[in-house]
Amino acid sequence: MEEVLNYFSYNSVVILTYFFISLGAFILNTISKGKANKLLFSTYRSSLFNPLTYVRLFTHCLGHENWNHFMNNFLTILLVGPMLEEKYGSIPILQAILITALITGIFNSIFFKNVSLKGASGTVYMFILLSSFVNISQGKIPITLILIFLFYIVSEIRDGLFKKDNISHMGHLIGAISGCIFGYFVF
Repeated sequence: MEEVLNYFSYNSVVILTYFFISLGAFILNTISKGKANKLLFSTYRSSLFNPLTYVRLFTHCLGHENWNHFMNNFLTILLVGPMLEEKYGSIPILQAILITALITGIFNSIFFKNVSLKGASGTVYMFILLSSFVNISQGKIPITLILIFLFYIVSEIRDGLFKKDNISHMGHLIGAISGCIFGYFVF
């Protein structure tokens, strides 16, 4: 067994741990028939006296509605995340994920009274925009950033304003803005 394990590398600690914890949350939610998401893995306006209100501001990025939701988010995270973690380091990437989750959770709780937010979409959009900064030259704005911004953000604004769906376009926008801020000012 040890020989087999020697062929594998836990090459991206934060990204792989995020994946496995989210997979565990998905399995727990499936077994509990949606109760785990309601209790722990989604954020919504609730009493400020409930300690879980504050926990959910972070843990909502672990919960997912269904397998497609989970798979689509983690395909991008697993593709882009290890490169970002290698470039910027594990602790800064973990901080970026947590800050993005917190901002998205607070924003959702304040401005969307009856909306339950769950999923890693904010992280996905943060990673997509942050990836444009990997090869940034001092004082220059990457053209790839502009193109990604146009493709992703303009469509999110258009879709968010004119479509009624169960997608958190606000979460995508906050994630994208976070990615730009982290890429340009922090990292």
